[in-house]
Amino acid sequence: MQLFRTKSLEAIQSDVGSDDDAGTGSVGHLQKRLSARHLIGFGIGVVIGTGIFTLTGIQARETAGPAVVISFALAGVVALLAALCYAELASSVPTAGSAYTYAYATTGELLAWVIGWDLFLEFAFGAAVVARGWSAYIGNLLDLPPSLFGEEATGNVGAAFIVVVLTLVAVLGIKESARVTNVLVVVKVAVCVFVVVTGIWFVKGANLTPFVPAGQPSEDTGGLAQPLISLIAGLEPATFGIGGVLTAAAVVFFAYTGFEAVANLSEETRKPSRDVPLGLLGTLGVATALYIGVAFVVVGMVKYTDIDAGAPIADAFDQVGLGWASSLISLAAVAGLTSVILVDLLTVSRIGFAMGRDGLLPPAIAKVSPRTGTPVRMTLVYAAAVLVTATFVPLESLANLVSIGTLFAFVLVSIAVPVLRRTRPDLPRSFRVPLSPIVPVLSALACLYLMLNLEVETWLRFLAWLLIGLVIYALYGYRHSRVGHEERVARGKG
Repeated sequence: MQLFRTKSLEAIQSDVGSDDDAGTGSVGHLQKRLSARHLIGFGIGVVIGTGIFTLTGIQARETAGPAVVISFALAGVVALLAALCYAELASSVPTAGSAYTYAYATTGELLAWVIGWDLFLEFAFGAAVVARGWSAYIGNLLDLPPSLFGEEATGNVGAAFIVVVLTLVAVLGIKESARVTNVLVVVKVAVCVFVVVTGIWFVKGANLTPFVPAGQPSEDTGGLAQPLISLIAGLEPATFGIGGVLTAAAVVFFAYTGFEAVANLSEETRKPSRDVPLGLLGTLGVATALYIGVAFVVVGMVKYTDIDAGAPIADAFDQVGLGWASSLISLAAVAGLTSVILVDLLTVSRIGFAMGRDGLLPPAIAKVSPRTGTPVRMTLVYAAAVLVTATFVPLESLANLVSIGTLFAFVLVSIAVPVLRRTRPDLPRSFRVPLSPIVPVLSALACLYLMLNLEVETWLRFLAWLLIGLVIYALYGYRHSRVGHEERVARGKG
């Protein structure tokens, strides 16, 4: 039963402490420097980017056709349900680690480790996905060789370059990162609005017909390439049609994954009870509206079969003769994707910090630098993993893994809300999920359904990743757990 030992909310709140509190752990404290404005900037900075600037083309061409617009809307609804759950937990228990810490407080240490390891997959691999998208757009903008800056590159030089540059920014400090992010957010939101306003005049009904292309057998007729739900139900794998729309929704859900970065930054927020829910829900509202608008314009400007998979928006404007707009969009995509990578690096280092504080990872790596107020060593460790992955692993394989990891995290966060309502009804909650437990249960079921629409191969990779994590936990985390150590000390005194 020690595998399911929980960390008390009192211990979590004690660890958070304050700027002048030495704390009980050995890693130090993050500094409270962020406001609601910073959180919304980080949220929009990480969410608006990858789904529009990269995944739109792939999913429209291969899976959903023009109905990729519906896929974005469905994914947005599921993300909103999960965001409501995050808002209640993050405003009540403002701590780094978000879903990892919530799992530790509700379902125990083993599942907390699993979800923390899963979050590494989400944010570290997420940064790698975006770095490859960044490379494709910079290659399109500057006419650089695809052998070094495209998806066919064996070693993606552009992706490696941007990861190194943004790692340097991430270690400087949270306020410095916020300033860079806010500038990039203004640029990409402005250009997304420009895409919708300008591109709407070039939308053709013929490109949107049929809006939901008829389902057809997949070229990969079975095996590991089919969605798990097809294997379970004995259905023939197919693309397009309603099944294709749902499969695309599961993949483009990746575009919404960044919003929980706001929850991960709650420990560094001055007034989390007010600012975190505002940051979460404000981010999703803006992102969903822009995603649906931009996706509609892109599939309306160009026949879905002719959309470029690497840089769909810029290529769409090229195809209608607006080359000058294509260059502007590529520049904005570069700015937008840059902010996504930066926030992903910040977030994954905070998750590692929280796990190091609990002893599940080496505290020496998680230690906060007194000069910058950031976990510099942890940032560098994960940046190295992102660097290798972004340089050598293809975009689509990474995107599917990030989607399944995120959905799994959302399932556990959704479950944590009614569990904490039952176990700690006395906990002050400045924000409460409406209609609980109905909304959390719907959120968990919707996330699970999207997971089932991902390929069997993605599930196997995900399970392999979790198995690796369990081995690391058995060899290190279980033995060095701070909660476990405190329990052993208490038993010895008893």
